[in-house]
Amino acid sequence: MTARRARFRISTTGCAAGLLAALCLCAPPVAADELTLSSVGGGIVVSGRYLGYDGTYLRVETAAGPVTMDYSRVTCDGAACPDPDAGVAQWRLVGAARMGEVLLPALVEGFAVSEGYSLRREEVGPLDFDYVLTDPAAEAARLRIEFRLSDTDGGFSDLLSGRADVAMAVREIRPEERQAALEAGLGDLGAPERARIVALDGLVPVVSAAQERTEIDIAHLAAAFAGEIANWSRIGGPDIPLTLHLPPAQEGHVQGFVDRVVRLTGKELAPGVVHHPDALSVAEAVARDPGALGVVPYRLGGDARPLAIGGSCGRGMMADLQSLKTEDYPLTMPLFLYLPERRLPPVAADFVAWLRGGRAQFIVRRAGFADLGTEPIPVAAQGERFAAAITEAGPEVGLADLQQMVRTLGTRQRLSTTFRFELGSTRLDAQSRSNVYQLAREILDGVHDGDVLMLAGFSDGVGPAVANRGLAAARAETVLRALVDALGGSLPREVRVRTVAFGEALPMGCDDTEWGRQINRRVELWVEG
Repeated sequence: MTARRARFRISTTGCAAGLLAALCLCAPPVAADELTLSSVGGGIVVSGRYLGYDGTYLRVETAAGPVTMDYSRVTCDGAACPDPDAGVAQWRLVGAARMGEVLLPALVEGFAVSEGYSLRREEVGPLDFDYVLTDPAAEAARLRIEFRLSDTDGGFSDLLSGRADVAMAVREIRPEERQAALEAGLGDLGAPERARIVALDGLVPVVSAAQERTEIDIAHLAAAFAGEIANWSRIGGPDIPLTLHLPPAQEGHVQGFVDRVVRLTGKELAPGVVHHPDALSVAEAVARDPGALGVVPYRLGGDARPLAIGGSCGRGMMADLQSLKTEDYPLTMPLFLYLPERRLPPVAADFVAWLRGGRAQFIVRRAGFADLGTEPIPVAAQGERFAAAITEAGPEVGLADLQQMVRTLGTRQRLSTTFRFELGSTRLDAQSRSNVYQLAREILDGVHDGDVLMLAGFSDGVGPAVANRGLAAARAETVLRALVDALGGSLPREVRVRTVAFGEALPMGCDDTEWGRQINRRVELWVEG
């Protein structure tokens, strides 16, 4: 916490100076972040630990829970008392270094330029720094953003303990963390307004350039990191030992990989995995070892060779901006800001709203991540997909079904916005919930005025085709209801949205794995034109 000028109210009436000195020497030490607030007139006295100050309201952690008070209506005793004359709101972002090293600083700098603030960066420590945003017209600082970089676990821990205002996370919040936040009075951190996705990242398997393979079956990837495959010859490679490499186990990307890939098969991460200090160290070790297999975040593969993720049906997917934006790539990883249910400093609220805009999305792309903006997908890609659908159609998908799909979609353009669902649930996943709000914003901003948008539902191929088509239709209707809710209960007259379902007619993954089936259960966004 940065040093603050405090206001003290110490009265010596009726006390000898010597007695006061003795009391000061004998009294137990007071923690630096402890303070006492007294309402004007003395009717209310609140003591506790400083949590935050937004320039108007002060938050204190008391024995009864968090308390927020108008700072202009109280007097404050304690070393942690903020200086009201400085008028600088503070906002503490703690957590994943993957987000705090480049992405969030670039967004803060872009926001300052966009909104006309002058900006100053202050280095506090090796992983700690502050940004001060100043209004040049008023010659006054308006917001101090304090960055404390650690990992996703650290971000959630500090948020729960009151040492952070925002957690930066490279994985979705876990059920036990969500419950702990509810019990701590932070609100439901799984709700869309509390879990803000700022960009999309991905996890990429990498090997040495000496390896000739270009793809790995995701089931083999899971088995390898569970310790069930010890030699490349087991999965079609050379007869050499397979060594496994990952970033630190406490890093959020690694936790996400273990949760979504290894544990999905009922296994745990093998004890023989070599953990490195960071992703670049993983890439360097893998590049030197022909028998190595590693997993690193998108674009951090260094000299190692990235592999496409495939399945037994032979359909592979390489991580790129398009496959991450559509979530067609199975290891897409959203990057989250988790904001508790509390009042934001005004400038911080403006920044959070600005993150959904076009300027912010441009900066996200420049920083090397996939942005959230809707983009058209080249028509050539649709031709390839339609050809694959015809070639690989199952026995229950007839020619008439395929012809209807091609006639319906062939005159339209697919957009990158795609909606998927949580495993075994009809609830939209975190990225898709964010996509709903992003699409709603675009509609309200007039981006789709005059358009006819189509929500096209698809399913996996497990079960009867007729039933799967019904499931696909229900998914499309779920997305439509969520969109209407996000728009306040009705669609603008300038935009029309309709739903259609094609069931299992256009698979993106292999149905013989849960990963492939999850990719196939989706709703795509199409537009006439």
